Amino acid sequence: MSKEIEVKIEKLRNQIRYHDYRYYALSQPEIADKEYDNLMQELKGLEDKYPKFKSEYSPTIRLSGGILDGFKTVQHRQKMFSLDNTYSLEELKAWSERIGKGLERARVEYVVELKIDGVSTNITYLNGELILGATRGDGESGENITENIKRIRAIPMLMQKKDIPELIEVRGEVYMDTRGFQLLNKEREREGLELFVNPRNAASGSLKLLDTSLVAKRRLNFFAHSLGAYKGKEILTHWEYLEKLRSWGVRINPQARLCKTLDEVIDYCKMWQDRRQDLSYQIDGIVVKVNSIFQQQRLGFTLKSPRWAVAYKFPAHQATTEVLKISINVGRTGIITPVAELKAVECGGVVIKNATLHNFDEIKRLDIKEGDRVLIERAGEVIPKVVKVVKGLGKVPVRIPKVCPVCEGEVVKEKEEDVAYRCINPFCPAQLERGLLHFSSRQAMDIEGLGESAVSQLVKLKLVRNFADIYKLKEGQLLKLDLFKDKKAKNLLSAIEKSKSRPLSRLIYGLGIRHIGEKAAYVLAREFQTMNNLIKANKEDFNAIKEIGPVMSESIFEYFSQSQTKALLVQLKESGLNFKEGVAQAISTALRDKVIVFTGELKNYSRYEAEELARNSGAIISSNVTKNTDLAVIGKNPGSKYERAKRLKTKIIDEEEFREMLK
Repeated sequence: MSKEIEVKIEKLRNQIRYHDYRYYALSQPEIADKEYDNLMQELKGLEDKYPKFKSEYSPTIRLSGGILDGFKTVQHRQKMFSLDNTYSLEELKAWSERIGKGLERARVEYVVELKIDGVSTNITYLNGELILGATRGDGESGENITENIKRIRAIPMLMQKKDIPELIEVRGEVYMDTRGFQLLNKEREREGLELFVNPRNAASGSLKLLDTSLVAKRRLNFFAHSLGAYKGKEILTHWEYLEKLRSWGVRINPQARLCKTLDEVIDYCKMWQDRRQDLSYQIDGIVVKVNSIFQQQRLGFTLKSPRWAVAYKFPAHQATTEVLKISINVGRTGIITPVAELKAVECGGVVIKNATLHNFDEIKRLDIKEGDRVLIERAGEVIPKVVKVVKGLGKVPVRIPKVCPVCEGEVVKEKEEDVAYRCINPFCPAQLERGLLHFSSRQAMDIEGLGESAVSQLVKLKLVRNFADIYKLKEGQLLKLDLFKDKKAKNLLSAIEKSKSRPLSRLIYGLGIRHIGEKAAYVLAREFQTMNNLIKANKEDFNAIKEIGPVMSESIFEYFSQSQTKALLVQLKESGLNFKEGVAQAISTALRDKVIVFTGELKNYSRYEAEELARNSGAIISSNVTKNTDLAVIGKNPGSKYERAKRLKTKIIDEEEFREMLK
């Protein structure tokens, strides 16, 4: 039976790898997304049920995640050079002329590839297995981002077994397509986070995330384009290399072309300069390479660039227009962002009416004012930017607002080294929706049914203006809304009623106090026991707590000092919320101050019940296994956290041992 399961698991893995190959390397999918997802879920279910058959090269790693400790520096086996740029067809012809001289007028073929506006990455395979993913860094060495690279579905963890080399460094670009970028920024806007400026910025930021589960959700993609260190059958041309990559299951850009003459190269450059808007991803030029590897070796390198390759950079889409107004936007977390409202102008096939100014340091650098004539640019960027002031017609300098334009609350720059200013009024309407979603989240008050759509409607109709208004909602009000027909209104009101009994730690976390996460909320609740004690505390009391630093102390004191906070807490208490931390009568000293992770199904407790029991015994609950985790409590069908706990040599206990420790 065990052998049959192992064979079935490996068969599923090979099926998924085959369909990845068809989808990413060949662009010829054979099954629908739903069928693919079903295969992945079936495999995950078997691996969870039979953990001894798990593999670090299983496709299911794309679904899992963990927190990395950081990125170590690694040396590239072969230097990653940068490319010289040309900015006109005349410069491109001059480069070709130099190539001709260097090769004594021998016949030259070229390979042309779209220059993806992404993040240069070096991926190393040993006997077909992905062993390392690294950023370009300074060309000699970069950061080890292997675990994040493994979360990108377009990058195979195992090569297709067709004459695979003993060792190969595959160079390419990790990128985010335009659609994925727009969806990510919409999510960030809903969460009150700062928006990414362009897809390249988003891809770069995603690769540097320490939470691999977030990387898996970021819709990153990959195209391979160059060869680094190599041990295998001889490759004679760059075009042959690209074909081999495709046969090994590594994704290459389908628009790459083999050109017999420079005229064909120029025609290709002209075509994509006009058609780049048709692509689903951003490009900023064309890369031209000598096809013959022998000729490449003859031409060699300068200190920083290969002589046999060059980038033809497209001219930026630019236009001049007038700044009608500089307005102030308030993000979900209160960050103040200046925006230039422009006289409508066509730029790169798009009518531009607004351009972000990012922050007030940028305004100072540009010396921009309302009424100025400015040069704007869309150089492969979705969000246009102001390049410079071309005619300073404005008179009045832009002033940093002292009060929020939405709520008239105080605007501050919390640290001298910070760039951003923010509104510190937690009840600012611009921040309300995100605050409500956080308050009702599972880790906070756990109000099922109060999701994004519901919160949006309730705020729009002004039925909810703060957290306390949630507890004043009536069934009749909800039934008038599209989202709450039939039993949904009753279910939401029931969930709201249940939330009143949540312990003080969950309420503190739900309030969304800046710098106060789930762990700090629990520490505060454990220390002060009641909301009244917490409100009466001063900065010295907070600073005396080992886990609470000076920045957190300042934030807590500032929050509870505001009149709006005091009024809100009165309303919440009148609504019947629990203002105490339900500490168990007998606290287990065996669990006090231990960092605990739960994984798998427990027989005697729900996950929530087990975590509450551990918290009440002084433990600190974590959602991921790190080097700081003291205990991993394992139930039936444990997931990847179990594997990580074993790798980190974290102490692992079962449910019975956990129950004994509670006693």
